Formats: sequence, C-alpha cells, structure tokens
Amino acid sequence: MRGPYWTPTGGPYPAPIDIAAIVPLKTLPPGARESRSYSQVLSSIKAIGLIEAPVVMADEKNAGTWFLLDGHLRLEALKELGISEVECLLAADDDTYTYNKRVNRIPPIQEHRMIVRAMDRGVSSTDIAAALNLQVESVLRRFRLLEGISPEAAEMLKDTPCSMKVFDILRQMTAVRQIEAADLMIGQNNFTVMFARALRAATSENQLAATKKGKGGGKPTPSGQQIARMERELAALQTQVKSVEETYGIDNLHLTVARGYVAKLLANNRVVRWLATHQQDYLSEFQKIAEIDRLGPIAETSGA
Repeated sequence: MRGPYWTPTGGPYPAPIDIAAIVPLKTLPPGARESRSYSQVLSSIKAIGLIEAPVVMADEKNAGTWFLLDGHLRLEALKELGISEVECLLAADDDTYTYNKRVNRIPPIQEHRMIVRAMDRGVSSTDIAAALNLQVESVLRRFRLLEGISPEAAEMLKDTPCSMKVFDILRQMTAVRQIEAADLMIGQNNFTVMFARALRAATSENQLAATKKGKGGGKPTPSGQQIARMERELAALQTQVKSVEETYGIDNLHLTVARGYVAKLLANNRVVRWLATHQQDYLSEFQKIAEIDRLGPIAETSGA
C-alpha cells in the first residue's frame, strides 16, 4: 500500500522511499504509542493523509538505507497503517545537526500551516477536528492563528512553542513591535503568556495596534509602577541568562565527554551483562545518560 502524502514546496529534495529501508536514529520512549500526540498523528494520516514528510539522510555505508532524522511518530503511524512507501525529504549532511536538535513536537505555527494546507486541499474543518480530536471551533481558531501577525514575526516564531494566547497578545502590537517582541522571546528562550504580557505592558502607546471599540476596550492598562517592576525583573532575568551562557559551553563539553564514555561502556557486552545482573538500577540510569543529546530538561517527545 502506497502512503498518502503531501509534498511541501521548497526545502530538501522529496523522494518516495520504502519504509522498510528507513532506520530510526532513536527509539520511542515508553508510552509514546499511547500518547495523545501519536493518536493525533495516526488519525490525521487516516483522514487527510500525511501533511509533513519525514526527513531522512542516506547511509553512505549501505546503499538503499536511510537514517530517519525527523518524523519518528509519523513513521510508526505509517507502519501501523500498513503503508509501505512514503515520500521523504532528503537532507544534506550539514542539515543533520539541525534536525537532531529539533524539539519533537508540532509548534503551533506548523500546526496552523498543516490545517491551512488541509483546507486548501478541500478537507472540511469538521473532518480535521475529528482527525485531530479537537473541537471545530479550536480548528478554526488555529486556522486563523496568524491573522494580524507580521509575516516576519511569524517566520521567527515558526519553530517555537508559542501558544495561541501569545499570538493574541502580539496581535495587539504593531508589526515592528511584534518583530521586536519575537526577538526578545527568542533571545530569552521564554515563550510564556506571562512574558508576552510583560512585553505588551512595556510597549509604548504608539507601538500598539489600534484598539477596537466595544468588547475589551475598557480593560485597564498597567500602571507606571507595574511597568517599572516588569522592566527590573526582565533586567534581572537577562543577567541570569548571561551568567548561564558563560558556563554553558564548558558544561556542554563535560556532558558530551561523560555521555561518550558511558556510551562506550554500554557498547561492551560484558559490562552490560554484569550491570544487568548486579546493578540493574545503574544500567537503567547509564542508558538514560547515553541517550542525552542536549542540556536542559528533556521535552516531551512526540516526533510528529
């Protein structure tokens, strides 16, 4: 059975590949197939086909074999549906790092574009809502996510976890201020509603979009004292971020060396057998360390 797929324009070159020839670079975490994300991916492929193609890279040592860089949940869903071939995006060697570092979760803007593409293909909002297990109103809201948002700001935030409420706040600013706010959120790696509200409060009146009369028009604006406090908190946060940046490189180097050493130990079957017999808890923790690929808390994996 050939898989239903949609070929995006631009980007790496798309090509149909046998799913049996694709080798995932990581295993799915326990419970991934029972997660809501996997259910969404599975049901959406059934209803509207594969919107976003997986990304693969050729195995130079084995012709006809491909390493999966992005789209682990999608691949599992295609296997479950009995699909034997899928159109993939072929990544160059220098793209590998980028895809391996991506957070395996569909960002809101990507979700918006997925819904827009589906509707452009004639899929109704009702069918999309059923496929994604969402209310029709929620699908329509996601469809309108970027209304009033500067294209430049949208491009900057396309791979970030900004919620729909954050875009509601950005919509209250002018296009130039939206870009500035997006740059600040990316610089601070802070995409929370609270931070967006702080940026909105620190925005001058001439950088705010024209407010509509009626609903919401009488909401009180923050006082000068509140704005000053927010600015102090932002300055303190920037100082903390700079402090972390100074040690990040060294910490990352230590983590890489430690991870490499542990991975080398686990490559020795005798060591693994001994740990499995005498120190099972240690073996489990060592395996977790060997799978670490970045600093910071591990985000919930969806691989979509």
